[in-house]
Amino acid sequence: MTMRPTEKSYKRHIGRNIQRVRMYLGVKQEALGVDLGISQQDVSRIERDNKIEEKMISQIANVLGVPPDIIRDFDENKVINNINHIKDNTFHQNSPSSNIQQFDPFEKIVELYKRLLKSEKEKTELLKKR
Repeated sequence: MTMRPTEKSYKRHIGRNIQRVRMYLGVKQEALGVDLGISQQDVSRIERDNKIEEKMISQIANVLGVPPDIIRDFDENKVINNINHIKDNTFHQNSPSSNIQQFDPFEKIVELYKRLLKSEKEKTELLKKR
């Protein structure tokens, strides 16, 4: 039985998606493991798994501050295409396309990074108080 190309293109390696999202957000395996209550080795194992339970995907997404769909449907080619499209897309004032609202992935990444940094600072302060 052969797969049609469209079926194959929708198969995602969920563990690899988790790894890429984690790396884009600048989160280390050890930090993710601490937040999940598991070891760095467990995070590494999860990132090698093709299929992961929905509960674990939701927990990881929550810790990373992204919707679970981002992990499930992550496609690096689409991300690069979107970034290039936004970068190359110029709007002129009074043009019909100037009213279109654009989603800027860089802004979201910066926002998520700031939240992560704040969380890490709070953890550091708690550890200092011990």
